[in-house]
Amino acid sequence: MHERLRGANAERSIVFASSSVCVLFQQRNLEGYVGFANLPNQVYRKSVKRGFEFTLMVVGESGLGKSTLINSLFLTDLYSKDYPGPSQRIKKTVQVCPLYWQPVINYIDSKFEDFLNAESRVNRRQMPDNRVHCCLYFIAPSGHGLKPLDIEFMKRLHDKVNVIPLIAKADTLTPEECQLFKKQIMKEIQEHKIKIYEFPDTEDDEDSKLIRKIKEKMPLAVVGSNVVIEVNGRKVRGRQYPWGVAEVENGEHCDFTVLRNMLIRTHMQDLKDVTNNVHYENYRSKKLAAVTCNGVDATKNKGQLTKYESPLAQMEEERREHVMKMKKMETEMEQVFEMKVKEKKQKLKDSEAELERRHEQMKKNLEAQYKELEEKRRQFEDEKLIHSLRDIKDSLHIMVYVLLNFQFLC
Repeated sequence: MHERLRGANAERSIVFASSSVCVLFQQRNLEGYVGFANLPNQVYRKSVKRGFEFTLMVVGESGLGKSTLINSLFLTDLYSKDYPGPSQRIKKTVQVCPLYWQPVINYIDSKFEDFLNAESRVNRRQMPDNRVHCCLYFIAPSGHGLKPLDIEFMKRLHDKVNVIPLIAKADTLTPEECQLFKKQIMKEIQEHKIKIYEFPDTEDDEDSKLIRKIKEKMPLAVVGSNVVIEVNGRKVRGRQYPWGVAEVENGEHCDFTVLRNMLIRTHMQDLKDVTNNVHYENYRSKKLAAVTCNGVDATKNKGQLTKYESPLAQMEEERREHVMKMKKMETEMEQVFEMKVKEKKQKLKDSEAELERRHEQMKKNLEAQYKELEEKRRQFEDEKLIHSLRDIKDSLHIMVYVLLNFQFLC
């Protein structure tokens, strides 16, 4: 077969040759509507019918306005009884977490594990995507950089979820303080090699300009409010202060609109793609690497093939290993118990010796005090006797003097 193309609008000739027959087919290009341009419309209709699933996690210290910001983002009270309304097509999940990384990591891994188990079923149905696609990490507006807890938290989390750092309650900082605080935070993030959400590369000039603008504003300084205030004849959402109004949707006051547009309008799908193609795949590869599959034991033999064993033999081997492990643990616990008993006995002996020493010392001190008191008592008795003799002597002198005077008068 020979195929020859002559330019974009050239004719296409196909020649079939054999030893005796040569047939030439010529086909001209078709002109007219084929229908490939309708493919985006099909994808759009299918997506709208199926809806979207997006899970947003909000993490930070208590009192930084996490719930208020989420309500401001979606223009609704997520904690009310009327939510969700009848017109919502996006299935968004908001998880508000305290500032403790282990429960957060356990939650993220549990959602990855649920999705992996659903994928591994023989009869797979449409799986709800409850994986965490984005984590908004709230930073307290201290003005002194990141706390050690913030650094450790993001380092534990950056390989599992798309982390977007936010400066909470940005209306408590002046514009100059906010800019310096942002530079300090980004400097510490780079020093500690913390990986935050990376915006995708694009060839479109407008998209590149938008991404560059967002990167310059990272970490985003946000303000949340559900209160509508009238300012200069127009109603805005903001916070009223004696010196003015901090408007939530004013780009000169905070980066709330940048965050909302990024999460909902421009980068929601990319956040989902990065979660699926990077974070979930990392979890999946680590999870499956530790499992024996198709005769390969990745944990014991490091990829070497092992002989086939029946399930009963495997269960017996596992039971035997479990019994040996329990015996080993029992022996170790007995050794630890004996060691603890010896330490306790030695401690009691030391305490008894210390008490005896203190008893002897107190006994000696009491004997010394008794001797001292006896000596003082003896000295007191002697002094008392001396004073008594002196008094008798003085009395005799007086009596002699009186008798002499009496004789003289007589």
